[in-house]
Amino acid sequence: MREPVVAPAAVDVSPRDTARVRRWAAAAVAANAAFVFFWLLAASWQGPRYSVTAHTISDMYAETAPGGAFLAVVITLCGAAVLLFTRFSVWPALRAAGRPALVGTVLLATSIYGLGDLLSLFEREACRQADPGCTASDQLANAGGALDATLSPLGVLSLVAAGFFLAAAMKKLPAWQDLAAPTRRAAYVLLGLLALNAVFGGSGIGGLCERLLAVAGAAALSLLAIEVRRRTR
Repeated sequence: MREPVVAPAAVDVSPRDTARVRRWAAAAVAANAAFVFFWLLAASWQGPRYSVTAHTISDMYAETAPGGAFLAVVITLCGAAVLLFTRFSVWPALRAAGRPALVGTVLLATSIYGLGDLLSLFEREACRQADPGCTASDQLANAGGALDATLSPLGVLSLVAAGFFLAAAMKKLPAWQDLAAPTRRAAYVLLGLLALNAVFGGSGIGGLCERLLAVAGAAALSLLAIEVRRRTR
């Protein structure tokens, strides 16, 4: 039995609330662009031993990484922007869909781009694998490394799951139905990249696999933010 379609008007918002939805959607686009730009830039000051193909993004804000604290602060601010976008843009735009929208919003907020990035200052590994004598186990010797190893995989899974739930919410809203299938496909792409990263994470191309996943996630979030802004008039 097919679910009934919700009425087209997702949320009856005031002009002030509409402006807030659009403002945080724009902030999310800027935050994701900054997120990608700064970890690309940070690779330039990591020194000759660091490899963007083999080493992870987390290595660049480890305790021993040059400029690590700066990059951690930037990523933290990006996470805060995504959290505010989720609360003040995604939820108002889709909440008429009910439970799928609620679950999808919560999952997006707790994903690696939301809560995961917000806690970056507390997820700094003990050392970089690019440092002489630093092993994968050495990186987890401090609380930050252990927290990063725990939250990062869960955060990516939360992002993938959010895509499926948000797609289900969009399917129930006439104004969003055309975006449901692309959102679901994006979630499958992220799931595939997550699997690729799991297989090759410890190899010589682990850093490259992680970067592909990071760029894809940032692009998906940015496109969602653009659509929220475009459809909120």
